Amino acid sequence: MNLVNKVKEAVIEASTTFRDDQIYAYQKALENETNQQAYWILELLIKNARIAHKNKLPLCDDTGIPHVIVEMGRNAFLPVNFIRQIKEGIKKGLNELPGRPMAVKGDEIGRIEQKKGLYIDPGKVISPSFLIDEMTPEGNPEEVRIHILMLGGGPEIRANTYRVFHKRDHMKVFGKVVNYMTLELPKLGCTPCIPAVGIGRTHFEATTLMLKAMIYENLKEQSEIENKITQSINNSDIGALGIGGSVTALGSLVKIGPQRASGVRILCMRPCCCVEPRISSFNL
Repeated sequence: MNLVNKVKEAVIEASTTFRDDQIYAYQKALENETNQQAYWILELLIKNARIAHKNKLPLCDDTGIPHVIVEMGRNAFLPVNFIRQIKEGIKKGLNELPGRPMAVKGDEIGRIEQKKGLYIDPGKVISPSFLIDEMTPEGNPEEVRIHILMLGGGPEIRANTYRVFHKRDHMKVFGKVVNYMTLELPKLGCTPCIPAVGIGRTHFEATTLMLKAMIYENLKEQSEIENKITQSINNSDIGALGIGGSVTALGSLVKIGPQRASGVRILCMRPCCCVEPRISSFNL
């Protein structure tokens, strides 16, 4: 299978299939949910995921914006026309899925004002600039690994990148996560959520770490701080779809990068909705 087809299939898989750790998190949520109506909603969300996977249908009507993260082994090389092939694969995947046709027509100002309407072609929903980084230490130095993330609009609206005065106390930083999420999740609506958090030296770095958290962190293996964030949010009683209940967060995904000598930490946080993170990965 060539690169274009691999990317196409990754777009479709990310959009239609839960990861193993998401399924695990939902099963665990059913064990912990005490609200009967919220339990019923969790069952429906799992049923929706099974139908989507079986029939290769989108998990959500908001099929999301495709984001591409590339890992390079130290001895690996990129193929000829690498970026062009990935863009072509994304276009094919969005058309076959199909993705929601939500690309806005017009020039720079026109796209902001949205006066000329939308393209009917789902393939017009292009990806932002790619993120290319070195392979993680456990990766194969000969390989290139490509991750396709489909990011929906609701979580983006409720996301935030912010500076936090840490006062030499990590809970000052993570307390900001819990306070912000607790305020924003009732507005998100499509809970249970999975908070994705990145902490870095700059806004760019914090955002890339938040994206990497969705890729590398695992809901089956939660750190102490990930468990604390999840438990604190679950104490809010927001519940599935905001109706109340024991489970508001299925788990948390946190990635902490290098820090500078400063009283400030840059924090990026995004409440992944009940079908996210939507991600598929493959090796070249």
